[in-house]
Amino acid sequence: MAAPRSYRPSPGEIPVDPGVYRFRDDVGRVIYVGKAKSLRPRLSSYFQDTAALHPRTQQMVRTGASVEWTVVRTEVEALQLEYAWIKEFDPRFNVKYRDDKSYPYLAVTLGEEFPRAQVMRGAKRKGTRYFGPFAHAWAIRESLDLALRVFPMRTCSAGVFRRAGQVGRPCLLGYIDKCSAPCVGRIDADHHRAIAEDFCDFMAGDSARFVKRLDVEMRAAAADLDFERAATLRDDIAALERVLEKSTIVLPDGTDADVFGIEDDELETAVQVFHVRGGRIRGQRGWVAEKDAETTPEIIGHLLQEVYGADGDDEIPREVLVPIEPENRPTLEAWLSGRRGSTVRIRVPQRGDKRSLMETVTRNATQSLARHKVARAGDLTARSQALQQLQEYLGLEDSPLRIECFDISHVQGTQVVGSMVVFEDGLPRKSEYRRFIIRGEDETGRTDDTAAMHEVLGRRLHRLAKERDQHALDEETGKPARFAYPPNLIVVDGGLPQVNAAQAVLDEKGVVDVTVVGLAKRLEEVWVPGEDHPLVLPRNSEGLYLLQRVRDEAHRFAITFHRQRRSKAMTASALDGIPGLGEVKRKALLKAFGSVKKMRAATPAELAEVSGIGPTLAAIIAAELSSTGSVPAVNITTGEVLDDE
Repeated sequence: MAAPRSYRPSPGEIPVDPGVYRFRDDVGRVIYVGKAKSLRPRLSSYFQDTAALHPRTQQMVRTGASVEWTVVRTEVEALQLEYAWIKEFDPRFNVKYRDDKSYPYLAVTLGEEFPRAQVMRGAKRKGTRYFGPFAHAWAIRESLDLALRVFPMRTCSAGVFRRAGQVGRPCLLGYIDKCSAPCVGRIDADHHRAIAEDFCDFMAGDSARFVKRLDVEMRAAAADLDFERAATLRDDIAALERVLEKSTIVLPDGTDADVFGIEDDELETAVQVFHVRGGRIRGQRGWVAEKDAETTPEIIGHLLQEVYGADGDDEIPREVLVPIEPENRPTLEAWLSGRRGSTVRIRVPQRGDKRSLMETVTRNATQSLARHKVARAGDLTARSQALQQLQEYLGLEDSPLRIECFDISHVQGTQVVGSMVVFEDGLPRKSEYRRFIIRGEDETGRTDDTAAMHEVLGRRLHRLAKERDQHALDEETGKPARFAYPPNLIVVDGGLPQVNAAQAVLDEKGVVDVTVVGLAKRLEEVWVPGEDHPLVLPRNSEGLYLLQRVRDEAHRFAITFHRQRRSKAMTASALDGIPGLGEVKRKALLKAFGSVKKMRAATPAELAEVSGIGPTLAAIIAAELSSTGSVPAVNITTGEVLDDE
């Protein structure tokens, strides 16, 4: 670690303008990104007496080896640039707000020709409208089932939808009038999209319009003595009212707001937010983050960046209610207003319904932090103990904070692949995982385990050295290299031969500051290069458990990749190998004709009607298909007919 004074810029070099700054470590990796209204006093504060700094800030400035900054015109620009850099570089010392669970959303895929309503988790997709998040997936399905009486839109998967169209019969929901069955042509795409958009309006809070419309239709049907339809409409109104009952009115004035509650202790901060739309709670979400030297106003400011930085404009309400006014509130309001396209206010409620609701949200945050502490206490202790034990057992100078594990997967020397998984601080870092296709000496991919391990590690260490050099020269863009961060410990899946092969690569590349060990499956022995006998760690030690988790994760990752490549290699089709016919055009043909059999019966002119297929290519396809006869495309392993139905 470098002493902070070794890279401290002189105060005269630092401008007093607003801007964003980055700290880098000795290998050029960005470890912290921050913004400041005036760069000079903010950066100077990091280089005061380190004893006066927060322990985490002390560790950051001691880990750093350089600092750089970018001047901007306004604080709003600094806010935007800081958020962009945090997302790009993922600095290890910036506060990370982790969802305390993977919340489900009700999603409507408006980007599809026939929009579908479904439960979704994970990253948001373009062209899809989301409602929630909800606490439980069953709550979404229950509400959706009730709403389908009035909004009979599609909920089936693409495969079920396509199959229903082929056989000409809708699914059960189509028969009981909970789906308008566009798959069999009962309604066209425009009519179905109108139903989906009405459903989205209802879920977004415009519920009174639909209840009033149904009530008018019910009374008109009763006046015409059509009592059967009037009863159906009455049940539809009851269904919508039950959906509305599930989201109780908490703000009687129909407010659209996000209400935040915060609870913290010396180490961590828990946050809860209630999404209120039309006066009703439409969703709830929570985060837990490690606490730094930041004050509560600074925490709230960073939290709002995290919550609203990636969401669409329609996700930002007109009002954001927080327990304490954030740092630079006018700047945040200007940023949020720019993203929403209309005015957004950040307020601290003092009394009334909004204050009462915030107290409820804060109680939820208190309970969330308590649950997190109970679940996390054992995990933190176990991880710290595991890293300390590995340091002692393997004779390392420091705890192995970054562990990389490599595994090889193949079937009798074919389709050989390798995997690399990364654990940092005892936890998997999946964004750093890598997969390797083994080439072999003769470029055929056939090789044994030790040669494959030698190739994988050689490529990894070659990239490490190469990207370190490139990164050192890349001062303008500051792009992080994918392999530029070195491991403290390399684990290979295998015994002494695999370990010796790995050590040979380290020796060839001149790497002397990385330890390599192997973990054999049979007796869970730890092999060290050059030793005739393995280390036997206690069976109940946390260090052994960590090595096993790393090894098993590498094995899973390699097996998954190997199965993907093997399945692809074992799948044959009559369309494969036709010159000029790539994957996109093959999919377009199959979508247009449905099967190879129908393509074989088509004329070149009919083939040329498909988008992307010209007359020349259509003639080639027709000739190739006619030359293959009526042999169907099959899966070589299972014998299943794939597309010649």
